[in-house]
Amino acid sequence: MEPRGRTQAARDRVPRIDPYGFERPEDFDYAAYEEFFSTYLVILTRRAIKWSKLLKGSSGVQKSMTVKRYIRKGVPLEHRAHVWMGVSGAQAQMDRNPGYYHQLLQGERNDSLEEAIRTDMNRTFPDNVKFRKSADPCLQKTLYNVLLAYGHHNQGVGYCQGMNFIAGYLILITKSEEESFWLLDALVGRILPDYYSPAMLGLKTDQEVLGELVRTKLPAVAALMDGHGVLWTLVVSRWFICLFVDILPVETVLRIWDCLFNEGSKIIFRVALTLIKQHQAFILEATSVADICEKFKEITKGSFVTECHTFMQKIFSEPGSLSMSTIARLRENCRAKLLAQG
Repeated sequence: MEPRGRTQAARDRVPRIDPYGFERPEDFDYAAYEEFFSTYLVILTRRAIKWSKLLKGSSGVQKSMTVKRYIRKGVPLEHRAHVWMGVSGAQAQMDRNPGYYHQLLQGERNDSLEEAIRTDMNRTFPDNVKFRKSADPCLQKTLYNVLLAYGHHNQGVGYCQGMNFIAGYLILITKSEEESFWLLDALVGRILPDYYSPAMLGLKTDQEVLGELVRTKLPAVAALMDGHGVLWTLVVSRWFICLFVDILPVETVLRIWDCLFNEGSKIIFRVALTLIKQHQAFILEATSVADICEKFKEITKGSFVTECHTFMQKIFSEPGSLSMSTIARLRENCRAKLLAQG
């Protein structure tokens, strides 16, 4: 079959809207996706059987080496919410605080918080049919509730742009307001220290930490960035703020989050380093600041990131050793430098 005919045939077979409600972009490569997904489906089926056996008869998921290994190989969609709730500590928090979420929604009004959240509603996933006002049920109301409750719960953070995308994904996976709230709390309160507070010190620190890791592991890229005076925040801030939502393909983001909830924030560095290392030669072709920014957008597209199973294997091999103690040390140094700069 001619390539054009093969593309059209794939376009006819692959739904225009993905399982999560997102419309596929205009330039979506249906033929390449179909080829990838036919092999990935076999893996998913095999993993689903193993997960069902592992979870059989157990009420919750506890962290263990077996669970870590299983999670790295992917959590089937039907078990994802249950596994995220278990390994992140969100389930334990929810069990300890019955009724707390609903109390937050009944709490005192906060006009500025409500306005900030409302402003972002229509900007959240305009390409997702479930978030459209015409949808029934429309997930905008659910999203608004989760963000409002979180703003009351964590007043030091309130609401920050980027949290809407994260809460939106949580709602699509859990289909539960309360579980989404507690998972958001696990991310914002524990897994991503100080990313969304007004000063965003944790976020700024981690961007600098990535810069230091690149300097050690990929010195030519660090030299290019330094040579053009490009700050890391210019090219990677959305990777960190949105946890790759709207940057990498949905299935790939969910596979990253499987590991993020279980292993913590070092996963973000693994993903970032893998993207940069895989495309190092391409990035080094850049000859200007605009060129560097464009290359960093380009490296988040294509078959390397779409083929999520291979991609996840790469994030645990390509960057080499990356311990939490190394990250903690780098964080301490970078944070001190940022505070000294005022």
